[in-house]
Amino acid sequence: MTTVPSPPDSLHARVPGSKSLTNRALLLAAAADGTSVLATPLISDDTMAFRRALGDLGARVQPSDDDGAWQVTGLGRGPKGTGRIWCADAGTAARFLPPLAAAGHGDFVFTGSDQLTARPVAPLADALRRLGAEVHTGPGGTLPLRVRAQGLDGGALEVDGSLSSQFLSGLLMAGPLLRGGLLLGVRELVSRPYVDMTLALMRHFGADVAENTPGEFAIRPTGYRAADLGVEPDASTASYFLAAAAVTGRTVTVRGLGRGSLQGDVRFAEVLERAGARVHRGEEAISVTGTGTLRGGFTVDMGDISDTFMTLAAIAPLADAPLTIRGIGHARLKESDRIEAVARNLRALGVRTDTGRDWITVHPGSTYPARIACHRDHRIAMAFSVLNLRTRNLTLDDPGCVAKTFPGFHEELHRLFPRHPLPALPARVSA
Repeated sequence: MTTVPSPPDSLHARVPGSKSLTNRALLLAAAADGTSVLATPLISDDTMAFRRALGDLGARVQPSDDDGAWQVTGLGRGPKGTGRIWCADAGTAARFLPPLAAAGHGDFVFTGSDQLTARPVAPLADALRRLGAEVHTGPGGTLPLRVRAQGLDGGALEVDGSLSSQFLSGLLMAGPLLRGGLLLGVRELVSRPYVDMTLALMRHFGADVAENTPGEFAIRPTGYRAADLGVEPDASTASYFLAAAAVTGRTVTVRGLGRGSLQGDVRFAEVLERAGARVHRGEEAISVTGTGTLRGGFTVDMGDISDTFMTLAAIAPLADAPLTIRGIGHARLKESDRIEAVARNLRALGVRTDTGRDWITVHPGSTYPARIACHRDHRIAMAFSVLNLRTRNLTLDDPGCVAKTFPGFHEELHRLFPRHPLPALPARVSA
């Protein structure tokens, strides 16, 4: 196996495990027969909420004292019993776990924080009803979501994939648990790399799933079998450290994110390359080197990697020409209306910013001192922390919100770039 070596003066970022991989693998292991071992899982607010929710559904997740791995003893199909399932802020829990519950037998109520309750679940509830489940939602098609389950026969279903790929991933992962399997057609799919990740993990845990034609998935009722998995570093989180390299002129390497990564967000490095950074891609790592200039003057569609659009938008004032990011309308339905939240923060800095339904244009310019409104959104806090490496005039109103995916973010950014301030933070999540 050949690799492209990282430059000798590279800073090596310690990026924790992928949230997307951790939570998908947790669900699939919980639905399997037997015990699976997940190595290097992410320990954060979202993954701990997901883990506790699975425990409420009857799965057993046991952390190892030796190496931090998690042993997951599966249910062997869907859950049984009754329960009130607290999803906290975790959108994946609210989108992935109701289909799992519907494939089981019992009465389950899914609730969450005010932030999560503001996010829609009506499309998922409607899809489950069309498969034969009894599902009730709160006012406006939000949480709480109640599932009265007697298993699902399966069949053919068509869904709209334009709002969130998480709805589709939840239905796909439930497919092998249905009595007759599932033929799932999808219109206007966003964030396709996350669906590809879901399919790859399903197969890893023994599912028989095929894409007959683009957007039509056939899943046989095979159930799942236990399997071990090593969780890659989180590519979305890696984007902040790679962007930090681009804006500081340093080199940053993230080990564990090689060419074979399951995560689409590794493609953020290609966007940085287009903006003038040098990128080294190897079998086992990726490195980005800043060249002293951040190029603008182009438009990029980031619909498939929308979790990283804020990283680019936050550093765009440093570019030499305007940058336009398109295809991100679904980002308005995340932890915050991310397009609007980013635009308001940039305008508060004195940066000219234009927006539309699914796009944002950021113009270059100097910044005023400002307090960034994080909206309890981890990605806003992390993205603007990267900008602050250059501007040195920003503070965050909620620095601790990074615990959703990386409790140690500020410490790691400070380790690599000592001038990054260390804010006072609340107590961390523990395993």
